[in-house]
Amino acid sequence: MFMRIDKLQAELPAPKRKDPNAAAALQELLGGKYGEMSTLGNYMFQSFNFRSKEKLKPFYSLVASITAEEIGHVELVSNGVAMLNNGPDNDGDEMPGGDISGAPYEAMKDVRLAAAFLSNGGGATPVNSNGASWNNDFITTTGNVVVDLLHNFHLECGARLHKLRVYETLTDPTGREVCGYLLVRGSVHAHAYALALKKITGVEIEKFLPTPNIPLGNIPECQKYLDEGSHRRLYTFSPNDYKSMSGIWGGEGEMALPGDPPGELEVVDGHPEGGKIHQLTGVPSAFSPDYAPEEMFEIAERLYKASR
Repeated sequence: MFMRIDKLQAELPAPKRKDPNAAAALQELLGGKYGEMSTLGNYMFQSFNFRSKEKLKPFYSLVASITAEEIGHVELVSNGVAMLNNGPDNDGDEMPGGDISGAPYEAMKDVRLAAAFLSNGGGATPVNSNGASWNNDFITTTGNVVVDLLHNFHLECGARLHKLRVYETLTDPTGREVCGYLLVRGSVHAHAYALALKKITGVEIEKFLPTPNIPLGNIPECQKYLDEGSHRRLYTFSPNDYKSMSGIWGGEGEMALPGDPPGELEVVDGHPEGGKIHQLTGVPSAFSPDYAPEEMFEIAERLYKASR
């Protein structure tokens, strides 16, 4: 089962302005071929379908714990997309809907992903940067441990390339922070799958890393995560389970990748501290949460007071 915490895995800065085209670019990291829906979908169904879980517990624990982290990555990218569509943080919702006959959103017909506004009210969905839907064809779950781990290694290297290219298109701090955090954590996952494959096969696949061959230290938004040691940590995302993956990650003195700040790999019980979820502005003229939401707000306030 899964437990949900009302925080993001990383603290995201507020956008400087509304930028729906930047939001569309960031969508690639959600619903693209190497996006977070793909990493989540692969690891989640592999963990569900894993054979001989008890006999292969360190390997099962690795895939299962990374699955839980990937759910949070989907959440992080989705919030980044919505924040870029929303614009800077503010103290409240927009004024009542007013007269909509003046085409207040005429400009939206010219943005690259108009459906993000027309269908989703500025929110994220599992599509790529062109609006093509993510689908089951991006999932590999063969039941063969080596094949699945090798696929996961490839997927994380492809995702790293993905994130680097999206990063190069963005200037707003929100999108760049999403990329910086995910580049560090994705590198952890690639390293973990490489070590798992080495334990089974003896092949030192970690020597392929980093792919693409650019140090994380070259990317400013990665720096604070490197400084705090995030590149050396895997989280269990559970108070009691999945600790056996320490036999793969750090159990035999395994160290950080060359080029990253040095140190021994470690498994951390639980989850990262995380950061706040930003409030998205209510926009009555876009019927979000509605054209005249005052009564809805009053009902919600009464219900909230009754729950205290």
